[in-house]
Amino acid sequence: MTIKPLLDKVVLQLDEAEETTASGIVLSTAAQEKPQFANVIAVGPGGMVDGNEVKMYVKVGDKVIASKYAGTDVKLDGEDYTIVRQSDILAIVE
Repeated sequence: MTIKPLLDKVVLQLDEAEETTASGIVLSTAAQEKPQFANVIAVGPGGMVDGNEVKMYVKVGDKVIASKYAGTDVKLDGEDYTIVRQSDILAIVE
């Protein structure tokens, strides 16, 4: 099964959360922050969104930095994904 995003939506697969601090302290699941780095899995076609033309700037395979608490988390075939609007992506990492 695949996810095909609509309009200005982008499907991301977030990098794993850090389980230890730089000094070696192991963090509980509740203390781990949601990662901001992610890989783009699928990109919507863009188009008219709220009366404005939206051009898609990200592409499948890009590594991006997304807003920390943006999007909707989904689980499909045992994999975790986050669906965000392109405007919730802050930067492309090169």
